[in-house]
This record gives sequence, structure tokens and C-alpha cells, in this order.
Amino acid sequence: MSLNEKDLKKGLAEFKENKRKETLKYVFLSFIGIAIFLIVWKLIVDFKLLNVRNLPAPDSVLSTLITKVSSKNPDGNTLGANILASLQVSMSGFLLAVVIGIPLGLFMGWFTPIDKFVSPVFELLRPVPPIAWIPVVVVFVGIDLKAKATIIFLSVFVPCVINSYAGIKLTKRTLINVAKTFGAGNFETFIKVGIPSAMPMVFTGVRNALGGAWSTLVAAEMLAAKAGLGYMLQVGRNVGRADVVVAGMATIGVLGALMALILNLIEKRILKWKLDS
Repeated sequence: MSLNEKDLKKGLAEFKENKRKETLKYVFLSFIGIAIFLIVWKLIVDFKLLNVRNLPAPDSVLSTLITKVSSKNPDGNTLGANILASLQVSMSGFLLAVVIGIPLGLFMGWFTPIDKFVSPVFELLRPVPPIAWIPVVVVFVGIDLKAKATIIFLSVFVPCVINSYAGIKLTKRTLINVAKTFGAGNFETFIKVGIPSAMPMVFTGVRNALGGAWSTLVAAEMLAAKAGLGYMLQVGRNVGRADVVVAGMATIGVLGALMALILNLIEKRILKWKLDS
């Protein structure tokens, strides 16, 4: 083995070790931040800075979560059943919006005729908040799973389209010209240059859309729901169980954070070329 190869391997090993230490440092800081938040929350309750009935202590919420694993009170479902019901609703609408919204945004951003054809309708519908669609959805779709997924879809669709559109519009003209110089047609340039260039913005849109899906969940599950985390929140509020409400909020937050983590891992895998550049 030559001296240069030894130096290269040594440098690579040092880089990986530094990267590992940096990752551990940020994980540690994240846990410290969560711990401080829980301590402040506990102190607020213990010193009665707020009414305990309105703000249950962290240990009370944890106890409720543990109890809800096997108990169906007060909403008639265990925590697992509520999680599965909410995942079915949120992921149905989310995945449908991603599958439709991302290609639509990319095509609108690259092909001017499609942009001119779709943009007027899209701009008319974009300002309407997802909750405002509930009466229309009830009339045309009903109140079953499809209706709830439709509400989620409407909240997720817009960021998917907008970020995909913006991402492909930011494709560097130099890259397009180089592709055309080598004989690539417009569609081939779109596939090989435009889409890869747009992917960072596309993932930003998907990340925003994921947050939108969970934030709209409670509104979606107002449609005659019998299970789900949003339904659990509503029942807890109606019966004056603040611990159930906060437990449902905490569960939604944890699930959203886990899905964001999975999305980040997928993004790093797909955009490895971008991260290494």
C-alpha cells in the first residue's frame, strides 16, 4: 500500500469518526432540549402557575398513555386502535397528494402549455383552507374514510405542487444548455436534468405536506369518526379530560416526528449525490 493510499484511508477514517461524534452531539442536545421542556412543564404544574385541570403534569399524561394501551375509556378505543385509524386516514390522503401533486408541479414548471392550462384553476383553489372544503366533501363524497382522506389530500396537495413547481423552475440554465448541446431533447432534459435538480425542493414540499397532513387530522376526523387520535382529542375535550387531550397531542407529535425522521433518511438516500457534492 502506497503512502498516499494510507493517508487517504486515515483521512477517511478521521472524517467518519468526526461525523459520528457530531451526530452523537446533536442527538444529545436534542434529548437535553426535550428534558428541559418536560422539567419546565412539570414546574409550571407543581407551582400552580396554571390550573392543573387545564394543564396535566407530564407524569399524568404518561400514565394516561400507558392506561390507554389497554383501556378504551373515554372514547371507546385503545391507543393502538386510534393510531391505526389515524394512520389510515392521514397516509391515504398524504400518499395520494404526493403521487398526484409532485408530477403535476414538475410538469407545470417545465412545460409552459400545461402551466398556462392548470395555473388559473390552481390559483383559484389554492387560497381556500382545507377545513372550508368539509361541507363540499360531505355532499359529494360522504362521511366515510374517503371523505376524511380527501380533506387530508386537500391540505397536502398544495405544498407538493408549489415546491415541485418552484424546484424545477430553479434548474440552472447552464445545465439545460449543456444537455441540449449533447443532443438531449426537451423531455429527456426534463427527466435527466430538471427532475434531479428539483428534488431538494420537492422533499421540502413533502416535509411541509407531512406536517399539514397531521395538523389537519383533527378536522378530518370530525366527519362522523368512531376512532382516531383526532376523535380521541374531541372526546377528551367533551368530557373534560385534559390528560386525554394532551396524550393525544403527544402521540400525534411523536408519530409526526418519526415519519419526518423516516422521510429524512429517504431524502439522504435519494439525494446522496447532492449531499456529497
